[in-house]
Amino acid sequence: MLIAGFPAGAWGTNCYLVAPAAGEECVIIDPGHQAAPGVEEAVRKHRLKPVAVVLTHGHIDHVASVVPVCGAHGVPAWIHPEDRYMMSDPEKALGRSIGMPLMGELTVGEPDDVHELTDGTRLELAGLELTVAHAPGHTRGSVTFGLPEAADIPPVFFSGDLLFAGSIGRTDLPGGDMAEMLDSLARVCLPLDDSTVVLSGHGPQTTIGQERATNPYLRQVAASRRDPGADVDAPRRGM
Repeated sequence: MLIAGFPAGAWGTNCYLVAPAAGEECVIIDPGHQAAPGVEEAVRKHRLKPVAVVLTHGHIDHVASVVPVCGAHGVPAWIHPEDRYMMSDPEKALGRSIGMPLMGELTVGEPDDVHELTDGTRLELAGLELTVAHAPGHTRGSVTFGLPEAADIPPVFFSGDLLFAGSIGRTDLPGGDMAEMLDSLARVCLPLDDSTVVLSGHGPQTTIGQERATNPYLRQVAASRRDPGADVDAPRRGM
């Protein structure tokens, strides 16, 4: 398994290229603001052939380079239908008025070929099997991608802005909802094995075991699952 990741642009959004090995086909996850040069560098370095772009959600910091990356390689993009509008109308997703400056000149819009993600789908792309889980809370169309354990490699969880090392995604933008966020954390994250490697939309990698033990939000939902009547003191929102 090859996973090449790098933080891109003004928001430091993590973009990932995932392939069975160097020299093979790959999937690109979340090519955000100014991610295209990093994508091309990783493609050259590892001799990869992109076959698809998959998106954890539609915020501009995760999709700003979708059009140039898809266009350069002639590949489709996959996104949940509830977030699809954000590719063409990023200001609406951020609660801004159309026409207000947004990080200078960005190439917004949809690539030529767009496919829609649904909960529970198993995407077979580039010799990989990505399991899609709908995880609203940060946005209505947020999803995560899971890769199963293989040989000596633990399972991998691309959490987008659902779960970070020590925190979670913010819920105060249009489409965000804390109750849905906590439900997604309980439904999507808690069942995962402690050994699962978490590669999030921002910040360093972590594991489900580490977050289960230390993340105040995941501790909150775990406690609520054990005792639905418990009064658990936890932060009200994420990053």
